[in-house]
This record gives sequence, C-alpha cells and structure tokens, in this order.
Amino acid sequence: MRLSTVILPVNRWSEGGRAQWVRAEELGFHAAYTYDHLSWRTFRDGPWFGAIPTLTAAATATRTMRLGTLVTSPNFRHPVTLAKDLISLDDVSGGRVTLGIGAGGDGFDATVLGQEKWTPRERADRLAEFVPLLNRLLTEDAVTQEGAFYSAVEARNIPGCVQRPRLPFAVAATGPRGLRLAARYGQAWVTTGDPKLYEAGTPAESDAALRAQIAKLGTACEAIGRDVAELDKILLTAFTPDRSTMLTSLDAFVDFAGRQREAGFTELVLHWPIADSDFAADQSVFERIATEGLAQLG
Repeated sequence: MRLSTVILPVNRWSEGGRAQWVRAEELGFHAAYTYDHLSWRTFRDGPWFGAIPTLTAAATATRTMRLGTLVTSPNFRHPVTLAKDLISLDDVSGGRVTLGIGAGGDGFDATVLGQEKWTPRERADRLAEFVPLLNRLLTEDAVTQEGAFYSAVEARNIPGCVQRPRLPFAVAATGPRGLRLAARYGQAWVTTGDPKLYEAGTPAESDAALRAQIAKLGTACEAIGRDVAELDKILLTAFTPDRSTMLTSLDAFVDFAGRQREAGFTELVLHWPIADSDFAADQSVFERIATEGLAQLG
C-alpha cells in the first residue's frame, strides 16, 4: 500500500504553498495531488489557486514525488486544451504526473461558465466522450474527431507525454458507466466511498460499501478481459464515517489503513491539514502517520 496526500490550493506560493509540497516530499509521500476546481465548498470566498499552475510550480520544487489532480472534470475543462496543459506539465515534471479524472458534481464549477447544471446522466454522457478523446489527444500527434459534446480539428500534441504511451489516468467512478471507463482507460481507479453513508453510516457499513465497489470494478474489468489487478485502487479519505477519528492518532490510522488494505486498496490519500476546516488535524500526528503509518501495518 502507498500513502499520498492532497494539498488544497489555498495558500499563496510564497506564503506556505511551496513549503507544503516540499515538506510532502520530505515526508516520503508517494504522490501529492490537488483539487481541480475554480472554487470549492466552504473555501469559495477565500483564496483558491488554479490546479495546473500549482502543479507546475510543485514540479519545479520537488524531484521524485508524483503529482496529480483529484480530480479533473468536464465541468469547465475541454479535452483539447487540457491535453496541451498536461503534456507541458508532464514535461516539466519529468514524467511524474497522474491525471485524476471524473464526471464532476453540481457545485460551483457546474454553473460558473453560465451553463445550466447538468444532470448526473448528462455528466456521465460527457465523461464518456471526454476520456476517449483525451486518450487520443495524449497518444497521437494529430487528432480530428467530431463528438456530441467535444470536438478536435487537427489538434497537434507533439512531442506527446514523457510517460509512454501517455500519463496515467486515475478514473473516479462508482456507477456502471464510470467503472467501465476506468476498466478500459484507467491505470488507477478512485473512490471517496459511498456518499449515502457520509452522515449517518458506520465504519463497518462504509467498509462493506467499499468492498462492493471494488467488486463492481472487477466485474467491469472482467467484461473486457482485463485483470483488475492491473489497476491501482485509490481511496481519497475524509469522506467516510470515520473521517473524524482516522487522523487523531497513529493507532487510529493503522486500524483504518489495515481494513482498507485488506479490502484491496493500494493507495490511501490523506488531506494535508487545514486549520478551522473539515480537514483540520494535528500536524505532528499527521507527519507521524506519514512517516510511520504504513510500517505499522507490517
């Protein structure tokens, strides 16, 4: 199992932003991700910086740690422009980028460009077109494709990614269509758990739901003749019923992580602590978990 972190882009680079990414690498995290939003939930009226510029800066401040988004969505992205940004970011980082991608939600990003909120089905329709086109754009020198939602006309992406045939996709999905996309195009799969259990569920119910999601991923892979073991299985934490206790001590984390490893997860992602927020945590405990947590699993 690998341990990673997600650093929300709420600090100016010169006022703590850079230091967080550097410290994440010092602590030995496998990867550091950031959210790809224009604003998000309770942080909407405070500082919030762009994902791609932030990751580009992080790429120049770190040497070995992987970097990525958790997650990018079609809410305000287009495959053609995103592909160009990703190829550039992959180059700057020396091939250390993972693209987390999903259908997105109905938050602030859903209407910021003036469109009406898409239904869950419309978001799934768009993602089903977005991912295959992005796959082509990142693996072919020139792409022309006309779609219902996204088109490309002689889109050039030379020299392509440093990582071959392209940078890896970590597809966030829980429904059947998204899981099929993960099975076909993903090098990893991402979940936050069952949202219906967020408020009133128990850890045991959440663990059962996560196991069921992994089983459904296996079914989607089997349907196309792919071994589910080829995909990394990533749990973005802080959205399950035990979110308030898992970072309170090293023992609490080890208990949580052990259950998730047994379920089949290969990577856990912890939110970098932010005071006075849903992601508040003791920094010293967090750093001890980063350096000792996985070793305690045996």
